[in-house]
Amino acid sequence: MSNPVRIVTHYALARGLRRWRTRAQLEHWQERRVIRHVERIRVQSPFYQKWWGDLNASEWKQFPQIDKTVMMQHFDTLNTVGITKEEALILAGESEDTRNFKQSSIQGVTVGLSSGTSGNRGIFLVSDREQDAWTGTVLAKLLPGGLWKPAKIAFFLRANSNLYESVKRGKLQFQYFDLLERVDVLIERMKEYQPTVWVAPPSMLRILADAYQQGRLTHVPQKIISVAEVLDPLDRKVLEHVFGQTVHQVYQCTEGFLGATCEHGTIHLNEDIVYIEKEYIDPATRRFVPVITDFSRTSQPIIRYRLNDILTEAAAPCACGSLFTAIERIEGRCDDTLYFSHTYEKKAVSVFPDFISRAVIAASPAIQHYRVVQRGSGMLEVSIRISEEEGQEQAQAAVLQELGKLAGRLQCVLPEVQFVPYTFEAGITKLRRVERRLD
Repeated sequence: MSNPVRIVTHYALARGLRRWRTRAQLEHWQERRVIRHVERIRVQSPFYQKWWGDLNASEWKQFPQIDKTVMMQHFDTLNTVGITKEEALILAGESEDTRNFKQSSIQGVTVGLSSGTSGNRGIFLVSDREQDAWTGTVLAKLLPGGLWKPAKIAFFLRANSNLYESVKRGKLQFQYFDLLERVDVLIERMKEYQPTVWVAPPSMLRILADAYQQGRLTHVPQKIISVAEVLDPLDRKVLEHVFGQTVHQVYQCTEGFLGATCEHGTIHLNEDIVYIEKEYIDPATRRFVPVITDFSRTSQPIIRYRLNDILTEAAAPCACGSLFTAIERIEGRCDDTLYFSHTYEKKAVSVFPDFISRAVIAASPAIQHYRVVQRGSGMLEVSIRISEEEGQEQAQAAVLQELGKLAGRLQCVLPEVQFVPYTFEAGITKLRRVERRLD
């Protein structure tokens, strides 16, 4: 059962009741919280007890890392609420098949599946206490008018959850929009509901933008929040132009609520609930892979968990004054870094997704949608959709030229490029503008 007092407490804490004057103070507070958390988890989780061996809590940064594969392999002994992987998969699977997400809990613990960009889906467990903490924190960081002002939230996802439904409080209305429903049905529901806050993947937000431009949707929300997919620079530009407002982002996954945008539109890591170590993969461009320790969650402990994401740290502090790390861009998955051959040496050159995105977008203002997929052979499959049909060949030539310039700057050879029709359908799978596929 949710507890309103707990929700309001976490709302107040996330809203600024807890303050640190300096970054050093914040880090000292985090360290104490992590050590206390580790001591508690060591007693409750047989997996971690064995995984950490003889290292004591103060040496937690030397603990071996885990990832999704390790977590799923040891799910039964890693979680502290006695739920088996088989039980969780059956329950979450039934909820998805029936599209009835009301009964997705065991012993008061909500069970859900991540949407999974790679087909490798993760399970998440959230207790009532953790759900209240999540609800209070999410409302504090995302709600435009505060907890006591009316708001109507439209939430577009592939799977609903008791977790998401828990944001319905008092004057807050919430409706779940199933991405697997027909688009015309979703748009009719939006016209009737007239939500003030839209929460959706960028691919769905683009469909809503098209409907707005065509006059099928007539109202503009107070706040637009992008979730579940990488917000590509092209999609951000189109959405902000159509709706005349900043598009906000949430960085959330199976492993926790990791970041959200401030009033300036800058993503900040939620360092009041998670500790994030930065494993730099390209220090010159400030790109890193996050290794997360969530010191607020005990039912499914996440400690030194290496994500498969590439984040770019902001070059300067945000004007909002937050001490929390500012992120310039969530770029995508490590697996979607492309590889080209070096021009002079026998080695592969890493080509980050952002490099490819910016090259394609720079090619032509007529490009409305694009995808670049590198196949196992190294060949690049490029698909673009443009606003003027007769300009397709010119746009393709310009894309080829920009990709060639990029390869030249990186001192590598542009692989064979093949243009194919743009066929992506929003809702069924996550949109990945740049993707590497080992066929």
